[in-house]
Amino acid sequence: MTIPYEILFIIDLLASLSPYIIVVLSLNLEFGYAGVANFGKTLSVAGGAFLVGYLPGRLASWILGIEVGNYVANSNVIVAQINTVFAVNPTLALSIFVLTIATAMIVGAALGFIAAYPVVRLREEYLAMVFLAMGEALLVIGYNYPELVGGTLGVPVPDPFAWFRELRYPAVTMIMLFIAILTFIYIEILTKSPLGRMLRAIRDDEYAAMALGKNVARVRVKTVMLSSSIAAVGGALYAFYSGGVIATAYNRVSWTFWPWVMVILGGAANNKGAVLGTFIFVTVRKIIEFNKDRLAPYIPFDAVWLDMLLLGVALIVILIFRPEGIIPEKPVRTVKPMK
Repeated sequence: MTIPYEILFIIDLLASLSPYIIVVLSLNLEFGYAGVANFGKTLSVAGGAFLVGYLPGRLASWILGIEVGNYVANSNVIVAQINTVFAVNPTLALSIFVLTIATAMIVGAALGFIAAYPVVRLREEYLAMVFLAMGEALLVIGYNYPELVGGTLGVPVPDPFAWFRELRYPAVTMIMLFIAILTFIYIEILTKSPLGRMLRAIRDDEYAAMALGKNVARVRVKTVMLSSSIAAVGGALYAFYSGGVIATAYNRVSWTFWPWVMVILGGAANNKGAVLGTFIFVTVRKIIEFNKDRLAPYIPFDAVWLDMLLLGVALIVILIFRPEGIIPEKPVRTVKPMK
């Protein structure tokens, strides 16, 4: 059965959009609401993805009694055997999927704590540089330590959705989209709660917040931990959808700088704006990606660079003429205005 071009485009768009929505919302919680400039977002995203490359294959092979030996060297054969079982045993497949996602959240929170606790009192620019360095350090480990995620060659990932068979990609896309929607609802509720108001207070004037008895450093560490836990889910989902993990796929451009562009584009401290910025960014990239052969005769350079140029220009224009983003932050009223 041939799937129409439009359906393929929508499936691919939603599949790319969903993990980015999760990551961008987590960054918006850190930067937009708490004022923590995390330029090492790839640390938690890669942490979740690396866990998917390391844990479920080894766990499933142990449960099924598959001889492993050198897992990385034999990973293609081992994963093929696991997928054969997953195709007829959805209960086991989904159990391992849920366990992996839950563990990814724990790993993400731990990485957030390790990154934030020693340096959270630094000034904003120094804190951003430390986060950036820590993210790069994890990528170097993943790329040069083959036992983690296969080093330069990467490692395949067991497919917990193999039992969907030919509907695998649409089904996984819908599952990721559902998790992204749940993430949006959770962060929207969180940021409208008293905690959200406290985060804004710390962002706007941390000394005033300290004068009112708030432990600013502790709140920031907890915020980074929560945000990193959420971002790790995005990385884990992307790894499961891709079917494999290689360290170079989780670089700082794709999983740190692009999410920052999406937040700024849509509007910081506004979850709807963050989602809108993500949608615009990902949609433009996908349209260019799907039509690059048609666009090639009309531009004097390789079409693969067109999306970066267009989005870069759009970002500059927004920063000049509308720095608050497409959907600005709404003021929070603690009391009803007098008539």
